[in-house]
Amino acid sequence: MMYVVMIASECAPVSKVGGLADVVDGLSRELANKGHKVEVILPYYDCMNLSTIGAAINDFQNNSVQVSVQCNGKQLLSTVHSAVIHDNECFFIKPHSQERYFDRGIYYGQRDDDERFTVFCLSAVEFLSETGRRPDVIHCHDWQSALVPVLLKTKHRHSALSQTKTCYTIHNIWHQGKTSEKVLKMADLEQVVTGKDSIVDDSDHAYINLMKGGITYSDIITTVSPKYASETMTNQMGEGMQKTLSKYSDKYTGIINGVDYDSWSPATDKLIPFNYDIDSIEDKYKNKEHMRKKMSMKQDFKPIVSVVGRLDMQKGVHLIRHALLYSLNNGMQFVLLGSSPDKEIDIYFHHLKHYLKDNHDCHIHLSHDEELAHLIYAGADMILIPSLFEPCGLTQMIAMRYGTVPVVRNTGGLSDTVFDAEVSVKPVTDRNGFSFDDFSYDAVSLALKRASMTWHEKPHTFREIMLTGMRTDYSWGASADKYLSLYNRISGKW
Repeated sequence: MMYVVMIASECAPVSKVGGLADVVDGLSRELANKGHKVEVILPYYDCMNLSTIGAAINDFQNNSVQVSVQCNGKQLLSTVHSAVIHDNECFFIKPHSQERYFDRGIYYGQRDDDERFTVFCLSAVEFLSETGRRPDVIHCHDWQSALVPVLLKTKHRHSALSQTKTCYTIHNIWHQGKTSEKVLKMADLEQVVTGKDSIVDDSDHAYINLMKGGITYSDIITTVSPKYASETMTNQMGEGMQKTLSKYSDKYTGIINGVDYDSWSPATDKLIPFNYDIDSIEDKYKNKEHMRKKMSMKQDFKPIVSVVGRLDMQKGVHLIRHALLYSLNNGMQFVLLGSSPDKEIDIYFHHLKHYLKDNHDCHIHLSHDEELAHLIYAGADMILIPSLFEPCGLTQMIAMRYGTVPVVRNTGGLSDTVFDAEVSVKPVTDRNGFSFDDFSYDAVSLALKRASMTWHEKPHTFREIMLTGMRTDYSWGASADKYLSLYNRISGKW
């Protein structure tokens, strides 16, 4: 049995901002299902969804231990609460200080995020040490927990945790935790962490780069798809981290994230009106009809193209806009569910929604709606993901489970999971979608044209593409086995 501790800034369903939360939750539960001991350490945010704790809320508040760390030359006390959430054994660190680090009503976006997560990392390591926990592997995620491998290989290199190995996962290389040397002072690392090759930012030596520290000091590095691993070692996609990742390429690999098929399965999904599977695929079209009624769209012999997700530059928002108008002008219907953190993008799509309000081949919903997302996956014929970059992406894997054919740009995890029906090197029996290379209007138009022509002119082929996607296993089982193989490689336990 492997003993693994996850240290992260999010874990669904109690604290979720993005895909990181789903990964920590899904991977942890799958490892536990395989018979391994897994614990998750998280910050105690005052905005957490405590309703997910349910009847155990009183135990959560009362079942706690306290730890003390040296921070900025002073002792900082934290209370660590525990609860089992979504079958995960979780520990929540609540620092007690006048800064109220995690009592801000927000997860990220504070000017002192670097200080907040430095305190979190210090307290997490101290909690493990003081409670006598000796995990085989500590698995850290993104820059918020990147200081943990640094602490273990420096301040704690002679402690009882000295035999514990670390796995560090990069979920999105855009966010690296660039900060000043104040973090080293806070953590009392000034004397043990020195030199450009360990933690100083490659592009600007005036900054400390916490992600670089995690990369340098961890025993193994992963990211969330093989293609993204290779992309991040290039000048085009490395965001200044390519030199460091190339240096440590022997311990760097990509593993595709899994999908929680308990939540995302058309056969059991309680949020869609008609359940179906490969053997009852015709019932998918009952969901299509239901979706059209719900959205006041025409019942017509046309394919429905969908977009589900965040509207920002990473997701190729200008290509989404172009694809919407192209689809409506070329015999397709279009459904968009998404919102944007960018005010200008949000305003544009609200204007577009108003402009198209009388077009019954189109529906635009500009806010998060979980139930509607499930219905779109079940009712649409295709899902478009024209990302500028995509570390892994879950949308295309969820869509395939529902028999909704992905049309994607060849980048990151999209390349590793979607294989073009016409031009892929994969066997015909493995081809499950349509893809394009260039980040351009012409490229996305051509991909949609090919998908639409196949839907109209080769319905049997389109059906086989749908079924291939539904048969493909992107559950957490295979991904967890790959992580276990890495844990074994660094711990030498098996």
